[in-house]
Amino acid sequence: MSTAPLITLTTDYGDSSPYAAVLKGVILTINPSARVLDLSHTIRPQNLRHACYFLATAIPSFPPETIHVCVVDPGVGSDRAAIYAVVGRQRLVGPDNGIFTGVFRRLGGPVAARRLTDSQFWRHPVSHTFHGRDIFAPVAAHLSLGIDPTELGPDHPEPVELPAHSAVTFGNRCQGEVVFVDDFGNMITNIPASMVKSLPVKVSFDGRSAHPLRWVRTYAAAAPGELVCLFSSDAFFEIAEVNGNAARRLGVGDGTQVDVEFE
Repeated sequence: MSTAPLITLTTDYGDSSPYAAVLKGVILTINPSARVLDLSHTIRPQNLRHACYFLATAIPSFPPETIHVCVVDPGVGSDRAAIYAVVGRQRLVGPDNGIFTGVFRRLGGPVAARRLTDSQFWRHPVSHTFHGRDIFAPVAAHLSLGIDPTELGPDHPEPVELPAHSAVTFGNRCQGEVVFVDDFGNMITNIPASMVKSLPVKVSFDGRSAHPLRWVRTYAAAAPGELVCLFSSDAFFEIAEVNGNAARRLGVGDGTQVDVEFE
């Protein structure tokens, strides 16, 4: 007996609003057998970079053919496209505003992408401000029922991607940026572990004074309150304060330039 595809939901709607529940209601009205899983509804409001990092980290762990609905959509109601894309056997539904950039890069680029134009798969009337309810959720539900994706609309060969910022090396140092600050205040950069030539290091942010940081394998290897560096679970250079919040302590956020100097 086959199992209905899993539908995941990721939004910036928050936990106290009814909007995420509405998405589930729309999906279950169209497909009462749908399996719906919340990934997060606390993406920072209208923060495309946060959504991009979150999805790129989470989506590759899901079973093939999972349908991922993401609604972080500051351009809702504008002429931005609504899209369906397939990448690495994962199926994506959401606004074409760059939120899927990290997934595309991590899984090898979209195999196929379509612009959602056929309104027979939408909820009516369509609100100018709630495409999650009226377009993305119903499209995901119809996909879970097995419709042919070619019915959704025409090919959309070049989905929007956020600008790429790769870490670079200069002699005895490398330069990158903070790509994500988690709820613990840990700062994950785009500097891969392979680029860190030696330890320990000195780290500066946006050209400010450098901080000598001890490298540790685990948070437990340092004393509470100590600033340390380590490699994240995805093998990127990370700065943390043990039992504290490094981002708040250092006044650093997403997009901050990071310079790492090797001793």
